Amino acid sequence: MTRRAEPSRRRFLARALGAASLAALPGCDALSRTDWFPKVLGAGETLSEAAQRLVAPRRALAQEFPETELSPTFRSNGTAMPATREYRALAAGGFAAYRLEVGGLVQRPVSLSLPQLRALPSRTQITRHDCVEGWSVIGKWKGARLAALLAAVRPTARARFVVFHCADPKEDDGSEPYYESIDMDDALHEQTILAYELNDRTLPLANGAPLRLRVERQLGYKHAKYVMRIELVESFERIRGGKGGYWEDQGYEWWAGI
Repeated sequence: MTRRAEPSRRRFLARALGAASLAALPGCDALSRTDWFPKVLGAGETLSEAAQRLVAPRRALAQEFPETELSPTFRSNGTAMPATREYRALAAGGFAAYRLEVGGLVQRPVSLSLPQLRALPSRTQITRHDCVEGWSVIGKWKGARLAALLAAVRPTARARFVVFHCADPKEDDGSEPYYESIDMDDALHEQTILAYELNDRTLPLANGAPLRLRVERQLGYKHAKYVMRIELVESFERIRGGKGGYWEDQGYEWWAGI
């Protein structure tokens, strides 16, 4: 069944941000280097967060679509192949040696292979990906429910945020690997998954293989690709720029709800 949760507001925000991007800029990197865009984005997202909290509970579902509305291709944005020796070795081996490390404020840290992740309770959903550049695509995702993984590792009472550490470096010298975070409400949400399939196929390299976050009620930059490690924390104070994510450290808002 198709579920609808504030589709008009999602479309409005995507179109508004599309106009702001002027369609000529090549991606989020270019946008972040302007003086005006982070401020515009921040103002819009602050209003969006306030509006959503007024009209919908945090556990409301993002809109889902029938297969007839799938986009012909699912566009890759940002990194298409992490340029690190470690990642390229994993990819060359079909990710047989991949392990997702989960630790931090948990009672049972784990290191999981892809088969073990696939054995967790999963969810399949057809949703729209809205990018800050103004474009959207609809894709079919399958992945392990993050709530099921958290239940297995048993977060401590101090855990407030889930941080995703990724394989893709943002600097040419291989430094500044991408990272993102969400709070426990979004982590336990029904539609928050660690996706390993896109459109009934193994997740492609360009779209974040072997594992990417899908947090469907937030903008695209929150959907971390190439997830290698998950850390539960009480605050962001000691993590990189202290804002909870790579783009947030550049001036974007942490909460990117749509």
